Amino acid sequence: MARQIASIEMIRRLVSMDTTSRNSNLELIGFIGEHLAGLGIESRLVHDETGRKANLYATLGPRDKPGIALSGHTDVVPVDGQQWSSDPWTVEERGGRLFGRGTADMKSFIGVVLTVLPEILRRKPKSPIHLIFSYDEEVGCLGVRRLLEVLANAPVRPLACIIGEPTSMKVMVGHKGKKSLRCRVHGRECHSSLAPQGVNAIDYAAEVVGRLRGMAKRMAEKGPFDANFDVPHTTIHTGVIHGGTALNIVPKDCQFDFEFRYVPGVDPETLYGEIRGFAETELLPQMRAVASEAGFEWEQISAFPGLDTPVDSEIVEFVKSLTGANSTGKVAFGTEGGLFQEAGIPTVICGPGNIAQAHKPDEYVDVDQVALCEDFMGRLMDKLCSLPAAS
Repeated sequence: MARQIASIEMIRRLVSMDTTSRNSNLELIGFIGEHLAGLGIESRLVHDETGRKANLYATLGPRDKPGIALSGHTDVVPVDGQQWSSDPWTVEERGGRLFGRGTADMKSFIGVVLTVLPEILRRKPKSPIHLIFSYDEEVGCLGVRRLLEVLANAPVRPLACIIGEPTSMKVMVGHKGKKSLRCRVHGRECHSSLAPQGVNAIDYAAEVVGRLRGMAKRMAEKGPFDANFDVPHTTIHTGVIHGGTALNIVPKDCQFDFEFRYVPGVDPETLYGEIRGFAETELLPQMRAVASEAGFEWEQISAFPGLDTPVDSEIVEFVKSLTGANSTGKVAFGTEGGLFQEAGIPTVICGPGNIAQAHKPDEYVDVDQVALCEDFMGRLMDKLCSLPAAS
């Protein structure tokens, strides 16, 4: 007889709420808060500056000592322009998979956590279990920063953190950091037949993009390298560019967005300084020789630090004992883990699903992965609770 997966109905409920990052997440946070309150668990909200979004923090068990945090983000990426086989906001189960936006990234983990709370309470935690549910992770790990600022001054805060991003329930100890930037190039317009009298913003933008590509090639050839990553070196990528109005007009403006995804030991500020120095030392004098108003503007779009938890740390050994794994790895995608680490909270990543299924049409999580996560939570209770599992 097929195993009954207790968390599926909770996952259905969470996925039904459209928490795309551009939207408020308060419906979902309110639902979680009511669910906790129904179990007698107090929660605290830390809102954004608009009041339309919030992080939620709660503690089960004793409040006078630190414990393990279970953390997940509530926002999801858009479905705009994607061709789905079913309604992305209604979980559809077929072929042993749960389809819907956020099933992999990462509402299945949150659903499992919420489902096992009554059993955690029944078994009476002797060590606290903290819940952290954040907003705006998908747009730069923005929301959790506010919560971490609050926790920094709290008398008791988490001893360590498990982030349930999709890792196929494998223990991951690191990911690259990211710094993304926008460069605006300002030149001077003129008729294209008189091109030397103008400053072509697209041309100069192309020079900078070309230098970025050269930097990327250098990183690929010379490193530094970390073989634990799928791409073992820092990557530099230009993803968006806009400029010009008509072919017979020398373009006055051009802007482009680029990013550094860097391995441990690489300083993104050094990379940023290198490309900015090239633009302003080598290119700007050429531009200003024609037009004094020409120049560059630089804006940071987002940034988050990398995660690099030592493989021999207590939290890594603890989570390995919950999964039965003997090894660890690192993930290609970013998480809030580096921010927890910077806040002095050792962190690992371990959750159901595979990132390869996230962010695309017909996102799904295997039901077997949800079952593995439920088993993981059972072993967590065995470690942290006073009473045994119900027979």
